[in-house]
Amino acid sequence: MSKKEIISAIKQYDQIIIHRHVRPDPDAYGSQAGLAELIKASFPEKTVYITGKEDPSLRFLAELDEIEDDQYKNALVIVCDTANQERVCDQRYAQGDKLIKIDHHPKTDSYGDVEWVDTEASSASEMIYELYLEGKEDGFKMTAESARLIYAGIVGDTGRFLFPSASAKTFQYVSELVKYPFDRSKLYDDLYNTKHNIARLKGFILQNFTVTENGLSTVKITTNILEEYGITVAETSQLVGLLGDIEGIITWVFFIEEPDEIRVRLRSRGPTINHIAARYNGGGHPLASGASVNTWDETADVVRELEEVCKEYHQGSHSDK
Repeated sequence: MSKKEIISAIKQYDQIIIHRHVRPDPDAYGSQAGLAELIKASFPEKTVYITGKEDPSLRFLAELDEIEDDQYKNALVIVCDTANQERVCDQRYAQGDKLIKIDHHPKTDSYGDVEWVDTEASSASEMIYELYLEGKEDGFKMTAESARLIYAGIVGDTGRFLFPSASAKTFQYVSELVKYPFDRSKLYDDLYNTKHNIARLKGFILQNFTVTENGLSTVKITTNILEEYGITVAETSQLVGLLGDIEGIITWVFFIEEPDEIRVRLRSRGPTINHIAARYNGGGHPLASGASVNTWDETADVVRELEEVCKEYHQGSHSDK
């Protein structure tokens, strides 16, 4: 059983390094840092690090460690919330003595000496709480800080419990997590407070969005727009859910221009879109995925494929009636 194998490995190794995916979200931080805090509290004699490129907007969750190459020697490495090896932030992850993968995305890339993939879980953070439950008899101890991080990850990946991925088990787990003394109000403020410039860009998008006959909406955010509103590429993550409640939109895509590529953020309320993301250097969940392309011409290809799946979805819906 994967959970038992993971617990056994954690108990065996004195040095543990935890990774997560590039372009992190609250679940990436929550699962990575939440697991680290859980291990530190349970086994104080162990040395535990979390690594990766920092996202300043998520610094309120955790601060990352700086690690030298030689610290991977004889270390256990755990990668959280990352389906594909190329998306692991800090590619030194393979330099440890043993590698564990903990993830809730559809399995597109099998890696690690031990893999625990649960596509039914709402988040990788939910899986970390489940690992804690499994490990209680082996000395695992939950703390308020670990509970805060795990809760944040679950909240982030379930869209504040609005997404279908929030199951009865999810609500059971969070009902247990909120018993720990962390400041939920402050956590929500940190997660969802909106700066004035981001609010203004949201207003611009809401005034200018279009939707096709098949229910696809496309938003292009160029470097000029980012500069005009004073927004970083990382902050655009706060925009991606904006069109989800608008009548007639079933799938939407944000194209965000970066210096060396165009980031693609895909969301859906019906049609499966992660197979499209996989064709453009990305992947993710059936209804929430990310990708990247090199040119604006390639974005037109993405739009054509999305339009086709929206059309097929509409035809399937009508044939069911």
